[in-house]
This record gives sequence, structure tokens and C-alpha cells, in this order.
Amino acid sequence: MFAIMEAARLEALHLAQDPVTGLKAIIAIHNTRLGPALGGCRYLAYPDENSAIRDAVRLAQGMSYKAALAGLAQGGGKAVIIRPPNLDNRGALFEAFGRFIETLNGRYITAVDSGTSSADMDCIAQYTSHVTSTTSAGDPSPHTAMGVFAGIRATAQARLGSDDLEGLRVAIQGLGNVGYALAEQLHAAGVELLVSDLDAGRVQLAVEQLGAHPVASEALLGTPCDILAPCGLGGILNAQTVGQLRCSAVAGAANNQLASIEIADEMEARGILYAPDYVINSGGLIYVALKHRGESLPAITAHLSQIDLRLTEIYAHAQADKRSPARVADALAEHLLYGG
Repeated sequence: MFAIMEAARLEALHLAQDPVTGLKAIIAIHNTRLGPALGGCRYLAYPDENSAIRDAVRLAQGMSYKAALAGLAQGGGKAVIIRPPNLDNRGALFEAFGRFIETLNGRYITAVDSGTSSADMDCIAQYTSHVTSTTSAGDPSPHTAMGVFAGIRATAQARLGSDDLEGLRVAIQGLGNVGYALAEQLHAAGVELLVSDLDAGRVQLAVEQLGAHPVASEALLGTPCDILAPCGLGGILNAQTVGQLRCSAVAGAANNQLASIEIADEMEARGILYAPDYVINSGGLIYVALKHRGESLPAITAHLSQIDLRLTEIYAHAQADKRSPARVADALAEHLLYGG
């Protein structure tokens, strides 16, 4: 366990269980140099407890990097609740999780993530104030999509020479809350959309409302396009898939798109510009962090506008250094987190 923590430079790993509600929870706190750790709570089934712990640790590290490059006074953390095979009372389980968070005295602030909802956050909020993404706080998804859209424009400028998206072909993998909101914004900008999702209903909706072209999920990565926008689960770019890419750039909302940093190097060698995922998708984190601090919507929107500026800075460094933007982003984040 300590080897996992040391490899990720993790500050703390907290475990809690509550036999009455079935709660088995993990909170990973990666780095609090810039402020209290903030990160979503996942509620998923895992093959074993070690898989859940590794997921929490990996995601917490990504949240530290994301918060640092987003210019937030927050550290990075992540929570994982292992979904039990049978659950009698979901509300009671999340209330128990709220009590667990409260014992950490503000070192970790939770939010929605895969498998959780604002209603779950409302249950947590009954026992701790260290929670955001509640019903009253609002859904962060539109703000994530807003930031990704701005990042796609910056990526188009850097790779294609113009931030005018009209007529470009953008392939979106995943039409969840963020992916669909992004598709709507791209459609309004005159983009030709190629879409895939495991939910055929979401694809059909995009076809009817946005004039999108449906593509089978297994074929999307190899479909020629200007920009590929991964907006589903992580690990989509790996040794098996990177050779299939037929795009000029990859810029999407999914977390942990790269199976390893070497995949980014391979894309760089092939002339495919990669938008570091934790930079381009930071709009949701910006929203929940600043909303939790009581900032106004105009102030949050102004902060969101810095995403494309940060990406442009990273692309310029990458071009000058002849390195992948992913390696440049990591180096910039680590300088903010660890100094040196």
C-alpha cells in the first residue's frame, strides 16, 4: 500500500466502512500544497478492493494537476465508494459517507463523479459542509463542456491555423452530459459531427437534433476527422488504439485518456496534437471549486476563459521544446505542486 502511495506521491489514504449501511469508502488525498483537496466521489462496482484503491489514487493525482494548472487554490483528492451487490438504503449509505468526510476536518471536499448525483451530494451535505455539486449548487457538466469547447478552438488554432470551427469534422466518443452539451456547442459553430455512444438513444438524439452522423463505437477512432473528442471513460488512447487514429488533434472531456505518457509521445511523433485532458476538461472543477467558495457566476465564467489561454501556452512550450503537450503540462503542474 505504501509503495502505491509513494509512486503517486500521495499524502494520505483514508478507508472507512459501515456495516449497517454497506459503506466501503476510500478517500485519496494527493496534494494539499495549494489548498484543501477537492475531487469527485465515484460509486462503482470494482473487481476487488485493490482496483478501487488504485483508481482513487490515480484520479486524485490527476485532480492535483488539474487544480494547479486551472489556477485554483485547491489540492487534489478523490473518493471511491465500492458499490455493494445489494443496497437497502442508498440515502443512508451516502449519509454515512458524509460523516466519514466530516472526520477529515476539511482536508477533503467531495463532488459528483461517475455513479453519483446531486441527490447523493444532498445526503452527504446533511452531515458535512465539505461537499459541493449539491442540488442547490447546480450541475457542473455545462461548464466542463464550455471549457472543452474553448479548448477545441485553441487546439484548432494551434494545429490547423484558425479557431474558426465551421466546416471541421469533429468525432465525439461518448454523449453523456458533457459530451452532448459539447456536441450542441460544436453544432452551433457549424461543425460536422461524427458521434458514437453505447446508448443508441443518445446517438439517435444527436442525429435528429444536431444532424450528427452515427459511427459504430469500435470504428470511431479510425474514422478520418479533424479533431477527435474523447468524452467517455478513460484509457481510450492506448497501444492498441493509437495506431488507428486518423485525426489532426485529440481534444476531449474524458479523464485519463492516456494509458501511459508514452502514448502522447507516439501521437506527437505522428503529428497529432494532444490537448492534455486535465487542462481542457477543468471547467467542471473550476465551477464546483469557485461555487463552493461563494464566487459569482460572472467570476466563474471569467476563470473558465483561462482554459484556452493555458492550452495555448502549453502548445507554444511544446512546439519550442519539441515535446508532447502532455509532458509539458505535467512539468508545469509538478513545478506548482512541488517547486523546484
